[in-house]
Amino acid sequence: MNPTIEAMLTKYNVTRQTRDFISAGHQKMFINGEFCESDCGETSTVEDPSNGCPLMTVPRGTAADTDRAVAAAKAAFQSGPWAEMTPGDRQNLMLKLADVMEEHAQTIAEIEAIDAGKAIGGCYEVDILSTIGHIRFMAGWATKIEGNTREISTPNTFAFTLKEPVGVVGAIVPWNWPLNMSFWKMAAALAVGCTIVLKPAEITPMSILYVMKIFKEAGLPDGVINIVTGKGSVIGNRLAAHPDVNKVSFTGSTPTGQTVGKAAVEGMKHLTLELGGKSAMVAFEDADIDAIVEGAHASVFFNAGQVCSAGSRLYVHKEIYQDTVDALASSLKEVVIGDPLNPETTQGPQISKGQFDSVMNYIGIGKEEGATLAFGGNVVDREGYYVEPTLFTDCNNGMTIVQEEIFGPVLTVIPFITEEEAVRLANDNIYGLSGSVFTRDLSRAIRVTKRLETGSVCINAHDIVDVAMPFGGYKMSGIGKDMGKEQLEHFLETKSVIAQL
Repeated sequence: MNPTIEAMLTKYNVTRQTRDFISAGHQKMFINGEFCESDCGETSTVEDPSNGCPLMTVPRGTAADTDRAVAAAKAAFQSGPWAEMTPGDRQNLMLKLADVMEEHAQTIAEIEAIDAGKAIGGCYEVDILSTIGHIRFMAGWATKIEGNTREISTPNTFAFTLKEPVGVVGAIVPWNWPLNMSFWKMAAALAVGCTIVLKPAEITPMSILYVMKIFKEAGLPDGVINIVTGKGSVIGNRLAAHPDVNKVSFTGSTPTGQTVGKAAVEGMKHLTLELGGKSAMVAFEDADIDAIVEGAHASVFFNAGQVCSAGSRLYVHKEIYQDTVDALASSLKEVVIGDPLNPETTQGPQISKGQFDSVMNYIGIGKEEGATLAFGGNVVDREGYYVEPTLFTDCNNGMTIVQEEIFGPVLTVIPFITEEEAVRLANDNIYGLSGSVFTRDLSRAIRVTKRLETGSVCINAHDIVDVAMPFGGYKMSGIGKDMGKEQLEHFLETKSVIAQL
């Protein structure tokens, strides 16, 4: 084990399971109930973004590995223990898996924090506990999938519909929420009876591999969940094009999603794409400034700004503009940048050198375009890929930093005067993933909410996410929904049946 990693594990007194998992130095991918190496024998190195040190190696999967995983998933869907389970059996198994995850919650949080650079406090609550709750919520729907009878105009007939699982699901997840996004894709699919081949992000595969170890011990049938590690250009492309994959569910950037979507459409697959965002927060003159600040910290400055639904465009009425800017700048002084495993840390590193460079490049562009740097904008003087929380003022909608997704702790603030202007500015973007309205006027809140071109809106908060509510975007932010009962439909086929009596 790398001495820096060893010292970190010792300093923060991680669980024995975390230490054993990381000290192994290499983890295998999971196909048909077995941990295995890649067909080609090659590996990829996973690093710790808080110091740039190597954590472990994992197999670099191939198209042949993906084919093996799809074959296993198809076999499990068509025959064997999983195919024979009743809805109640699936519900009970999912609840058992959630219980096992809860028993290992601290270990999973530690692994996720180390691998993805997440502050452990937020990671434990938001990433791990919410994922466990997500599985339990979707487990309850396993026994509530229903078709219905129809009164049709053809005489002497009996007509009804059946809801049937689509089959094999190819799930492709991003690096910013490795475990959370995995179960956003898998829980609903499992509830309705699908099987899964999941490709984790190449740089953050650790938590889902650990979870598969405990799932296997808990009795997950072979082939139901398969994990293929490696490059998206190899595994993701093969999943999207594979003739035996019936549904593709992808979360990631819009350009990559377009590529995945084209391949999936050519194969006439069911498709869900949750893509980029550049979400708007709109604050009127009667808004609670403390609520605005809290909303910004809950999205733009949470997870080092690596949040697709972050409210990174803040439009503030001119009457409270300066007070809001001052309150934001003051609050950013309280951000604690540090080791992800330190319970006091509130902001960890960017995920990689490439992402760090991208964020710093955008900050440079903001300065060049004439925005005022009101706070931060500097590299943090320590090992790893750390960027100060950054606040830009004197911005306008024509600026690159206002229009493009930065995916870092960078907030732009823009004044407005009228409600009409606020709505126009908020909708002036190719994305439409999330949004928020801050006002004490309920009529105005609802009026503006209905006019915002975005998939979800919060009132007097930003980025409240709950498994009971569907999540997905408008415009270039994607198609389809994750979460909520609405997600179930994306994993089901509807069959019409008419019997001549």
